[in-house]
Amino acid sequence: MSKVLLIEDEQSLASALQRVLEVEGYEVTTATDAAKGLAHARKGDFEVVVTDLKMPGLSGMDVIKDLHENRPQLPVILMTGHHTTETAIEAMKFGAYDYILKPPDPPEFIGLIEKAVSNSRLMSEQVELGHDAGFSKDAIIGSSRVMQNVYKEIGRVAAMPVTVLIRGETGTGKELVARAIYQHGERADKPFIEVNCVAIPENLLESELFGHEPGAFTDAKTRRIGRFEQANHGTILLDEIGDMSAGTQAKLLRVLQNGMIQRLGGRETIAVNVRVIAATHRDLEAAIVEKEFREDLYYRLNQFVIKLPPLRDRTEDIPELVKYFVQRYSGELGLPSPGAPTDEAVNYLCQQNWPGNVRELRNIIRKALLLASGYPLTVEIVQQALTQGTATGSRLSNGDSLANHVSELLARAETGEVTNVQLALAEIVERELFTQAMQRAKGDITKASAWIGISRPTLREKLIKYGLYRSN
Repeated sequence: MSKVLLIEDEQSLASALQRVLEVEGYEVTTATDAAKGLAHARKGDFEVVVTDLKMPGLSGMDVIKDLHENRPQLPVILMTGHHTTETAIEAMKFGAYDYILKPPDPPEFIGLIEKAVSNSRLMSEQVELGHDAGFSKDAIIGSSRVMQNVYKEIGRVAAMPVTVLIRGETGTGKELVARAIYQHGERADKPFIEVNCVAIPENLLESELFGHEPGAFTDAKTRRIGRFEQANHGTILLDEIGDMSAGTQAKLLRVLQNGMIQRLGGRETIAVNVRVIAATHRDLEAAIVEKEFREDLYYRLNQFVIKLPPLRDRTEDIPELVKYFVQRYSGELGLPSPGAPTDEAVNYLCQQNWPGNVRELRNIIRKALLLASGYPLTVEIVQQALTQGTATGSRLSNGDSLANHVSELLARAETGEVTNVQLALAEIVERELFTQAMQRAKGDITKASAWIGISRPTLREKLIKYGLYRSN
């Protein structure tokens, strides 16, 4: 359960916000003044602090300054009235994560809390490297030669003030590598902000990155700080940058060139000092040829490249990965220790293609643990887990209805097996679309891509992702 510290001297508002957070599953501690709040923050294991600006004694600004100095990885959200908006902007310069106007709109408030908690975990939870990683922590697992090279590259670039481009298929662990670079670099005590460029609608991505002024678009009622401002003096991860629109690419290029941003709808230019780590599964060179990615941006991002190998190219790491996932997720799921998987089961897993890479293997092990109910993972259990499949391995058949698939995914979400039903369902439908298109086109990628309305390189990447690509 995530812990939130709420510092607010107006009791009725504090009680209302506490109820809103507790309904969403947060554990909330309240303080009626800044001094008490700081005392709680210094000794507690909170993931986010929300503070009012004007209070008796110390102010919210004092809270921000103190925590930014003493607990820089603890996000602080400032609440303020309309007439103090400019002061709130000043608070960002002192290290506030974000601000929100009083009284906050509950959905907006919860959304902001969720983002802050997510970033708090990204900054505070260490990423371990190699076979010495503990089972309770996020880790990059593998002792193969190709993975040893990845560890060396992380070590080489972590302390260098350069932009890093992480390339690899979906599910290879690009986000973990980005976090490891951040945690071993000189900005490890500064913010780390992650933006998934493909998960945010294109019309909102520019506002998400650079912020907006009131009236910039229909729903822009207040000024909003963008992710680059939140990451000032720290690091920003732009995940799936290959899917960014041309207009946003142009603005990102200007940031990389001169370190300046401009909020959407604003005239003021704002200096930011941010280290950029970008990640993509796309073939950017092909995207440049297709006029889908800017060549000048590519060269700006290409200062240092780390290429993550697909799992099929490092199958010798699978036994180590299986051991790690079994130990970690049996504990997280509250299952009795199942003991070591049988040799036959491990060998069977090593023989699979794994189009979804490490992420797919992780999901299969989680499913197998649930099916095994504390007994050892045998070949039969693993085969059953693979047959049921992950979202990327699912197929729609003539006897299946979309309603049945939605029902199944929601049931799996209840157990924690699926964390994003919308994305999982989209992958099922997408895989079926590409399967049928290639069947109708008799394997002709040019025809299939024209029917679907995407480029040939993009279709080829999708076919590889879903294990449907057959080279000539």
